[in-house]
Amino acid sequence: MKTASIRRQTAERVRDTLERLTTERDIWVSTAAPERGPHQVPLWFRWDGRAVWMCTGGTSVTARNVREEPRVRLALPDTFDVVLIQGEAEGFPARDVPADAAQAFADKFGWDPRAEEGPYLYVRVVPKTVRAWRGEQEHSGRVIMRDGTWLEQGPLAGTLADAPLGH
Repeated sequence: MKTASIRRQTAERVRDTLERLTTERDIWVSTAAPERGPHQVPLWFRWDGRAVWMCTGGTSVTARNVREEPRVRLALPDTFDVVLIQGEAEGFPARDVPADAAQAFADKFGWDPRAEEGPYLYVRVVPKTVRAWRGEQEHSGRVIMRDGTWLEQGPLAGTLADAPLGH
């Protein structure tokens, strides 16, 4: 694996992050509850251009924590090409999830939680802060979204954000 890279400008980091959000499958989800502490799991996800959509068992620790404390952190699974997302989670029981969001999730993964017997909770996270960096040389300037606004958008950013699902 390549460990050195050229420092990217903010617009390039935004473009690269949006591309990864569109193409990757797994994301680490960190939740917490005051009496139980932190909890972290990997889940499949889908980016709709504005939010990350995931699905978990309706009685899971993640679902319980999201209901009690909606602040979450998400991370794409690469320790060299880091993408960290902070936001607030909104839960949708499978019967109440917007149909376009659920269908897009099912299309991406070939699995539709709405057809399962057990309860499932779709979790939508709209990013408030995004940090992205590759290596130590990019630690400075790693915040690429603040208060829900991309700091600089490259040409790819607009095209991906134009295809939202399940607002």
